[in-house]
Amino acid sequence: MANILVLVKQVPDTNARIVLSGDRVDLSAVKKVMSPYDEFAVETALQHREASGGEVTAITVGGAGADKVLKDAKAIGVDHIVRVDCDAQLDSNALQTMLASVVSNLGADVVYCGKSAADTGAGSTGPGLAECLGWASVSNTTSVSFGDQLSVITPSSGGNARINVPLPAVVSCDKGDIKVRKPNVKGIMQAKRAQVHVQSVEVPASTISVVSHSMPPAKPAGKSYEGGAAAAEVAQLLRDEANVI
Repeated sequence: MANILVLVKQVPDTNARIVLSGDRVDLSAVKKVMSPYDEFAVETALQHREASGGEVTAITVGGAGADKVLKDAKAIGVDHIVRVDCDAQLDSNALQTMLASVVSNLGADVVYCGKSAADTGAGSTGPGLAECLGWASVSNTTSVSFGDQLSVITPSSGGNARINVPLPAVVSCDKGDIKVRKPNVKGIMQAKRAQVHVQSVEVPASTISVVSHSMPPAKPAGKSYEGGAAAAEVAQLLRDEANVI
């Protein structure tokens, strides 16, 4: 019976309009959601439970406001929800060290996570956590088969690769053909009543801090051309500026 963990993160809605206040992003009025790739990780964890038995525990790091992302995971079927109580801004190494402590305490057989978070896009949590634990690691998985070891499919040069991964392991999930299940009324009601288990752990010191945020530069105005006489110039621009030919 597998002890399956899945990491979820609360991020700004990917459709939200981002604004700056001073030199920081202002998220005070922005809706928070589960990072999209984490949804594929939750679905994969549930499929693992259905194939091999066991229980699925969803874990997030944050303050009380992060409970919502755990309730969302509970609504679609995870067994337990755990929040690591930490409001501090952590760099990747500090976060992975803290998560490794939690995973070790829970005695997991496998950890699933999204390939990257929608807010940072770093893609370092899965491989970094595996390094801290000394476990096997595989990233960008689009399909997983379950057994005494995992058989996963990941993109490879010119196609896909099938890789056998011994347990324990950390698996970072991409979309692929995974269809994320939706919560039903029963799941939503159970999630509302579900207890979030809060853990307090030692927070490692971060060695990297964000100095400021800034918006990307505005895109230059587009160019338009008419008539065949402009074909040579258009072709040159596509080659030299757009790098598409």
